[in-house]
Amino acid sequence: MQVLWLWMALCFLCPTVVHGGKVLVFPIDGSHWVNMKYIIEALHSRGHQVSVVRSSDSWYIEDKSPFYNSITLDSPSGFDESFITTFIAGLLEIQREGKSFWTRYKLEIEHAEKTREMFEKTSEFAKMLLENKDLMQSIKNTNYDLVLTDPVAPVGAILANYLKLPLVFSARGTSHGEGHFDIAPSPISYIPLTGTQLSDQMSFFERLQNVLMFGFLQYQMHWNVAPTFEGLIKKYFGPGTDYFSLFQAADLWLMRVDFVFEYPRPTMPNVVYMGGFQCKPAKPLPEHLEEFVQSSGEHGVIIMSLGTFIAELPQDLADKVAAAFAKLPQKIIWRYKGAKPATLGNNTLLVDWMPQNDLLGHPKTKLFVAHGGTSGVEEALYHGVPILGLPLIYDQNDNINRLEVRGAGKVLDFYTMTEEIFFQGIQEVLNDPSYRMNMQKLSRLHRDAPMKPMDSALFWIEFVMRHKGAAHLRTESYRLPWYSYHSVDVMLFLAGITLLIFMTFANLA
Repeated sequence: MQVLWLWMALCFLCPTVVHGGKVLVFPIDGSHWVNMKYIIEALHSRGHQVSVVRSSDSWYIEDKSPFYNSITLDSPSGFDESFITTFIAGLLEIQREGKSFWTRYKLEIEHAEKTREMFEKTSEFAKMLLENKDLMQSIKNTNYDLVLTDPVAPVGAILANYLKLPLVFSARGTSHGEGHFDIAPSPISYIPLTGTQLSDQMSFFERLQNVLMFGFLQYQMHWNVAPTFEGLIKKYFGPGTDYFSLFQAADLWLMRVDFVFEYPRPTMPNVVYMGGFQCKPAKPLPEHLEEFVQSSGEHGVIIMSLGTFIAELPQDLADKVAAAFAKLPQKIIWRYKGAKPATLGNNTLLVDWMPQNDLLGHPKTKLFVAHGGTSGVEEALYHGVPILGLPLIYDQNDNINRLEVRGAGKVLDFYTMTEEIFFQGIQEVLNDPSYRMNMQKLSRLHRDAPMKPMDSALFWIEFVMRHKGAAHLRTESYRLPWYSYHSVDVMLFLAGITLLIFMTFANLA
């Protein structure tokens, strides 16, 4: 009884540690939602009320959840399952034509056209959201503390600016490139752009390639992305706001990388690094999986997954992979939803889904065959499991390349890969101990931090709630015209003064 009274007294005397805030979330569907969901669940566990804006054709985002309330808009988002799977299948087919200038050109054109189509749908979604007066009034009346969004699409940023609420990004990239380029000095002499597969130590011709890629991305941004939203921005924000300033005005950027994985670069005080925030110690496997894993004996297990978007492969590629696996003494767990490969061996288990984090943390797991998505790479890094990379699209090549440069993984070209090349790649990573040693070194560096990545993210989200924003951490450099930002006007002025002095002395002489 005395213990109960003591506990009640402490509850009465001690102030509440966590302020229960209200968070409005605009996520991106697919694998990005899987990442956002971890943050939502963590916010809910700390007493915050979370509302998620979703479209009627949402793919992964559930209408009902114990962790959030959903706000469903009866409009397509432009990011539904059929569009994405068709888009990715098209990119894969183009890349299978082989490496050439023409293939690369076709790939970029296809990517640009589909991106424009997607953003046209996204712009229409944003327009319908803002024009729904009843819904917008309901959102305003709820008095949210901030908007949490993924900048791969601009709707969350548009919504935050319209509601005049603090804006927090959960980001790796944005709708128009790598996130740092929006807010931090980013010299392209040593910062490789996404898509180049370069490191931070570039030769002259690699720097030339980086500059050309930068020019191409600038073209994409200003001609294929920003114009899609110009009418909407002009209508709701007036002439003083442009597409890029909506992103640059964010209070906080939660970057889903850390500098164990990312190359060193300039950063800003409103950037918080939370790479591996979704990683956690492995839990026991389901009984059937544990039994399969234990049956591997001393040889151990290899797991393979190509992520959320790529659940199946062209049949000939799947047969090559299965045939190589069948030669191995290891047991294989392969997340695959396509037709059963004709060459599938008895050592290979096909599954629709697998507890990837728990398998990577299992002591019998020897190798992860992966496409190079950020989440899978971070989980492998956290558990110290080397990767054999089969990158397919987007930033996957760059992600695996970062591990290869550090000796913790190996990249194979999926489109020129034969059964023998795949088999030899597996053998190399399994039998060369340096791969596992280097990955485990990276794992130790990643874990050696004063605060867990998720705890850091939650602290800063709650910081923004408590202080109604974080304007003191945000640079205002984006408001400067380009000639002021680069001090061109100052240099011209000083050059003019110098020239005037020389002319004066010349005349006196």
